[in-house]
Amino acid sequence: MNARPDILCIGAAHWDVTGRSPVAVAYGDDLPGVIRTRPGGVALNIAHALTSQGLRPALLSVIGQDSEGTALATWLAAQGIDTRFLHRTASLPTDRYLAIEDADGLVAAIAESTALEQGSPALIAALATPDLRDWRGPVVLDSGLAPEALAELARTGIAQAIPLRLTSAAPHKAPRLRPFLNACAFFTLNRREAESLLDHPLPDSQTAARALLDAGAARAIITDGPHPATDADAGQMLTLPPPKARLQRVTGAGDTFLAAHIAASLRGRDRRAALAHALDAAARHIATLDS
Repeated sequence: MNARPDILCIGAAHWDVTGRSPVAVAYGDDLPGVIRTRPGGVALNIAHALTSQGLRPALLSVIGQDSEGTALATWLAAQGIDTRFLHRTASLPTDRYLAIEDADGLVAAIAESTALEQGSPALIAALATPDLRDWRGPVVLDSGLAPEALAELARTGIAQAIPLRLTSAAPHKAPRLRPFLNACAFFTLNRREAESLLDHPLPDSQTAARALLDAGAARAIITDGPHPATDADAGQMLTLPPPKARLQRVTGAGDTFLAAHIAASLRGRDRRAALAHALDAAARHIATLDS
C-alpha cells in the first residue's frame, strides 16, 4: 500500500478472546456460551472501523514475529489498513485480550500488553522517520502505550503539531493520558475512564466533560453506555441520548463510536450530526453478534 493514509491510529493491536454467556455470570460460575477469537485492540478496532467509513487508516502498533502476529498482519492488510508502520518484535509474543461478557455487558477482562508497552519507543521512533515526521493529518492515540512513552509524546508537542484525538485502552490506563491535560488536547472517553483520569466520581457525561475542560482539555467527548453522551469545548456543550439497542456484545463499542465520529467530522458534518452518527454506529455495533 503506497497511497498516503488519511489518518494514523497509534496504540493497541492484539487478538481478542471473548466468552459470552446469555445469563448473568457470578464469581466461580461455569456456564455455557460462545467463545470467539478475533483481531482487537483499541487502535486496531478504530482503524478497522475507519475502513468501513471509507477512510484509509495506517496502524502504528507492536506485534510479535510469531504465527499470531503474522496472521494479524495479514488480516490487517486484507482489511485495507496500512501496515507499513507496524513494529514486529522478535523477543515477545503478540499481545492478547481475554474478556467475559454476559447479558448485562462486560463482567471482567485481562489484557496482556507487554509487546506494546515494551515496544512503545519504536512507535515514537517511527513518528520521526521521513515518512511521518512531516505528518500533519489527524492522529488517534490510545493509552495502551507505556506511560513514559505517552509522557514523551506530550512533551514533544504532538498535541499542538497535529490534530490529535486521545482515547483510553481501559479505565485503569486512562491516568496515563494526564500529561496531555496541559496540552489543549481532544479527549474521547467513557465516563468511567474520565473518572479514573481525574481521580474523582463523575455522575454523568456533562459533569465529566466539564471537569475535563476545567483540567485543561481543549475538547471532550464523554459516552456513558445507555445514558446520554456529551461533546463539549469552551464554546459549546452538546448532549444527546444514544439509540436504544438490544445488547449482544460490548467489546469494541467505544472504538466504533470514535471511528464514526472522526469520519463524520472529516466529512464536514456539524457537531450534532457527528455525535448522532457516532451514537448510531455504536448502537448498531452492540446490537450485532460478532462474527
